[in-house]
Amino acid sequence: MEWLDIVDMDGNPTGKTVERTIAHREGIWHRTSHVWLVRRRAGQIEVLVQKRSQDKDSYPGCYDTSSAGHIPAGSGYEESAIRELKEELGIDAKESELHLCGKRTIYHDEKFYGEMFIDRQISKVYYLWRDLEEEAFTIQKEELESVRWMPLSDCIAMAAEQTEKTCIATEEILMVEKALASQ
Repeated sequence: MEWLDIVDMDGNPTGKTVERTIAHREGIWHRTSHVWLVRRRAGQIEVLVQKRSQDKDSYPGCYDTSSAGHIPAGSGYEESAIRELKEELGIDAKESELHLCGKRTIYHDEKFYGEMFIDRQISKVYYLWRDLEEEAFTIQKEELESVRWMPLSDCIAMAAEQTEKTCIATEEILMVEKALASQ
């Protein structure tokens, strides 16, 4: 079981916890960290997207953020982001390498496997510079099938137009674009 802090609308823990499946069944507010890996190639910014495992409880087989995860009870945003990078992609990173793009309030309901998935998240979104080839990542097969670099502009279009099966929020990838432009 995965225990999460119940949070207020600013993402502050309330002192109560909830099991992850209950949080999504009942729509209880919790936190996540999202990290976008970025690199510069041929004069343009590329982002790494992951293809979620077909066995995931939500959005199976969809393209998603480079690395993301729920924040375990008692942990913080950055600590969780670093842990997820290591678990999902085999990436060692330091909190000081994370660049905050902003905070998102995620309010989304969808049905998976015949059950409602009520998502209520406060998420901090980061980017991290890493210039590695796709085969250099050690991917966690239980979580994702593969990774793929794509131009940032193509990722924005994919999210906005749903040209491929994706659960990337246009709002989020635009946050990354804006943060990169202001660096």
